[in-house]
Amino acid sequence: MKIEDCRTDFPITRDLVYLDSAATSLTPKPVVKAMVEYDLRYRANVGRGVHRLAAVATHRYRDARDAVRSFVGGENGTLAMTRNTTEAIGMVAAGLPWQRGDRVVTTLLEHHSNLLPWLRLREHGVAVDIVRPDAEGNLDLADLEAVVRDDTRLVAVTHASNVLGTVLPVREIAGICHDRGARFLVDGAQSVPHLPIDVAAIGCDYFCFSGHKMLGPTGTGGLWMRRQDLEPLFVGGGAVESVTAGGYTLAPGEERYEAGTPPIAGTIGLARAAAYLREIGMDTVRRHEERLCARLIDGLAALDGVTVVGPDAEAERIGVVSFTVEGMHPHEVAQILDEAAAVLVRSGDHCCMPLMRHLGLVHGTVRASAYIYTTEEEIELLLATVEELSRRIA
Repeated sequence: MKIEDCRTDFPITRDLVYLDSAATSLTPKPVVKAMVEYDLRYRANVGRGVHRLAAVATHRYRDARDAVRSFVGGENGTLAMTRNTTEAIGMVAAGLPWQRGDRVVTTLLEHHSNLLPWLRLREHGVAVDIVRPDAEGNLDLADLEAVVRDDTRLVAVTHASNVLGTVLPVREIAGICHDRGARFLVDGAQSVPHLPIDVAAIGCDYFCFSGHKMLGPTGTGGLWMRRQDLEPLFVGGGAVESVTAGGYTLAPGEERYEAGTPPIAGTIGLARAAAYLREIGMDTVRRHEERLCARLIDGLAALDGVTVVGPDAEAERIGVVSFTVEGMHPHEVAQILDEAAAVLVRSGDHCCMPLMRHLGLVHGTVRASAYIYTTEEEIELLLATVEELSRRIA
């Protein structure tokens, strides 16, 4: 599939310019069709019954889960389906046997979902070390390495910042963790939709991601584990092999982490989303975003009163660009872009309040995030509208 031809699969793009994909991506027609097919042709629960619909649903669900696991290069590990990245990270935080005196290392670049679970562990005597980026949002590996100690139990970092687009050197961080005997968690919510991912090559122990940011349905995501070393967050139907009045035995494999009815239609849709991205090619996706991102950064930086937040266009990054307009609240800018040009962007703290305060951005930023259905013409429309705003306030 050519990336230029995919827009016909996204009807919303006919009516507006959608530049909020870092929050939730649009969903193409083939993904919707795959989910509808489940509901209309073989809707049944999985792993329960022996009738024909249950057999088909179980087969399709397990194939879908395997396809998603393959998409992130996780064939040699375990993938449990979750509702989103937040739940996946929470499963790790709740599933490890923490002891008083353990330490967690994370960064100030994190989304709240990869910060709050670790802060809450302080209530149980776990110390949390937070590494701060520089003024442009770049992380110095030496700063991180300095706080990873022998008593560090886990290092948890984002793969790509949802505010600045910065891609962190996760392979190098994995090496630091392994040298110190610490487990390594990667928040891949922003990287899986935009970069070729191979969790085996990264060397992480846990990899968490969401479906709704990678063309899939909401309420889907995954927790990939190198080893099944976590206690399940929930137990119940489907998660057990046997139960007696005196106890139970957990099921082997992914099922032990998927108590209750899983997101069957959602997982089937997510697998189709992964296939859709593969048809285009993740290298193609990245090159497309790099072109758009470079033009957006250069165009914004040339405008009076407009400040691009984060690293320059030459840095390794995904198609996320944050900026501010002097004298205007980010929400005001976003509202004008919507009303004047039907350009939809995100504004505010982006669930990264500590990072915003660290960067001196009291009200946050305006964030434009591109994806496969974004065109050069749409980027130019955004730039022209922001230029008009900057002229008004000059």
